[in-house]
Amino acid sequence: MATTATRVTTITYSGDVNGTETTGGAANAASPAQSQIITLAVGANTITAPASGTTPTALTIIPPAGNATAVTLKGVSGDTGIPIHLTDSLTISLASGFTSLVLSVGTQIVGVRLLWS
Repeated sequence: MATTATRVTTITYSGDVNGTETTGGAANAASPAQSQIITLAVGANTITAPASGTTPTALTIIPPAGNATAVTLKGVSGDTGIPIHLTDSLTISLASGFTSLVLSVGTQIVGVRLLWS
């Protein structure tokens, strides 16, 4: 049986600006609906999409609380990449045909959660 995932992001402003913005991706009727906890080894770590006959349309990366090690998101190992926040989650939308990305670290990180939707 297929799993449908619907991704929603809500940003709430308070202070000089007050308000709420909600946005999200289209529902994915072929979601992998997977939650993985992984260890990132020193260097380039290839993160591969689940191959269970599903089609992920988003990946949320959640570093462990208290993480102090820099993580760089890359398309392939040789890219300069984009440094991501040490402890805040990051959700990226994935194009059709996505197969993998790379997370590079200088020190091992245990307990990184990946949510495939």
